[in-house]
Amino acid sequence: MNLSAFRQEIAKPRTSYQLCLLGIVGGISAASLIILFRLSVEWVQLAFLQEVNKFNTLEPVFRLLLPVCGALLIIMFAWVTGFKHYRMGIPFVIHRIKKRYGHIPLRTTLNQFFGGMFALASGFVVGREGPSVHLGAAGSGFLGEWLKLPYNSIRILAGCGIAAGISASFNTPFAAVIFVMEVVLREYKIHVFIPVMLAAACGSVLTRMVFGEVHELSFLQFQDLPHWQYFYLIIFGIVLGGLATLFNTQLMTVIRWFRPVKMVWRLLIAGVITGIAGLFIPQAMGAGFESVHEIISNDSVQFMLLILFAKFVLALTAIGLGIPGGVIGPVFVLGMLSGAILAMPLNIIFDTGDPNTSSFALLGIAGLLTAVLHAPLAALSAVMELSHSPQVILPAMLVIVPAYVTSTQLLGNKSIFIKQLEYQKLSYTTSPVLETLQKTGVLAVMDTEYKLFVDAPDRYILQFLESSPTHPVVQKSSFEIDVQYQLVQYDISLGHNASPLIFYNMEGVSAQATLAEVYEILQVNRDGAVFVYDSAPSELIGVITWNNLRHHLHKAQ
Repeated sequence: MNLSAFRQEIAKPRTSYQLCLLGIVGGISAASLIILFRLSVEWVQLAFLQEVNKFNTLEPVFRLLLPVCGALLIIMFAWVTGFKHYRMGIPFVIHRIKKRYGHIPLRTTLNQFFGGMFALASGFVVGREGPSVHLGAAGSGFLGEWLKLPYNSIRILAGCGIAAGISASFNTPFAAVIFVMEVVLREYKIHVFIPVMLAAACGSVLTRMVFGEVHELSFLQFQDLPHWQYFYLIIFGIVLGGLATLFNTQLMTVIRWFRPVKMVWRLLIAGVITGIAGLFIPQAMGAGFESVHEIISNDSVQFMLLILFAKFVLALTAIGLGIPGGVIGPVFVLGMLSGAILAMPLNIIFDTGDPNTSSFALLGIAGLLTAVLHAPLAALSAVMELSHSPQVILPAMLVIVPAYVTSTQLLGNKSIFIKQLEYQKLSYTTSPVLETLQKTGVLAVMDTEYKLFVDAPDRYILQFLESSPTHPVVQKSSFEIDVQYQLVQYDISLGHNASPLIFYNMEGVSAQATLAEVYEILQVNRDGAVFVYDSAPSELIGVITWNNLRHHLHKAQ
């Protein structure tokens, strides 16, 4: 199949082997980029650490200087690429997918790769899922731009890249699919679900080939809880909902407070605060899961409370002041610590002898992640896959529901991504009409059986319309530096001294465009037509009239 036929097929909002092939190629492209990113972070860390994320093995003075040096490197690279291209992370990607069909600027992608690498390597409390989402969307989206695919398919391709990126980062293909559908795209369509699922599978296969059959939280073995403890899980979820609301509100407070401060100083302040905390509490640095597991396995409640507070503050500092990285990694760590701490009252009050620390650590992740992101299915699937423990599902549900209800209804909390989008004035919603039309490319609807006249007299056009009154007729007028196309129809206005023909000036849209762009042009007059061009605006390849657009919209709805 040639490329033109391929583009025309994927412009349609339906499942096809072409769209599946696109998901596989996009998934491989994105996953390869994420694997390179992960290897780069490990390579940098192993240059000065004995093991990845083991910051407590560093000398105190190096723990103080490391985050500051990391901030300086982030600033240096941001200065090279331009600070105006510093927007990155999951909220920015959600905005670009909703409003720009997933097109991610190259310079922001470079900032995300190198800035995220320096941030993760130097001990900031940020997660690698932020870079994974950004780089995944960019890695597959660039492929769509290079092939000049329809914008509706580039959006799907970006979703495939995100799923592959998360899957390659955490080896969680199912959670990656749910995250894309629930958090990023925020819709469930079968023609989108299938290629996203294929991309996630590709990401998981590639990461297993490179890093082995590793599950990030496999060291947390979930043990079945006595049934009477299920009642405690409701209280457990309510507390986590309150903690998540506190986290979201304080993060937005930090962002608002430091908004007037220049980016350079914000990043340096984050580096200094993280370095000072690392000087005295090395376990507070980074968002590594295994280091937290060592803390909840061997240390006292008082020390766990200290680490929870330190990581809470350092996460707010790093994310709020603009360090490139994700919020989900810190939420995982805070959830593990919160769950382990909240398991202790069972042992103290009821003298159970076994507080099931690992089990409650997993449930803490599920509840806190749900309430922070407002993504209950993604949280449930992530905990199940990361721990490789399907028996966690029922107890996790009993935690997730009260955490979500407490956060949303009782405390009025919103998803942290929505809060950031609204504060940055980045739009993330579209009208139902445009959302429907954005799913179909112009190549799928345009009429190629049009009749083209070049500077023809009216009588020739009338003769043609007499034999084919419903056939699209286009008049081409050539000027010295431009070409103009007009749709020609019978004038049925019955006005006095009216001409038998009426001419509508036509605007052109790219072959990559969707019907949403056509609607934006034609909905003002609710008449006329647009022409579709491929490489040059003067080369007409199809026509879409208002009547055709309206018919397609009614059919789609």
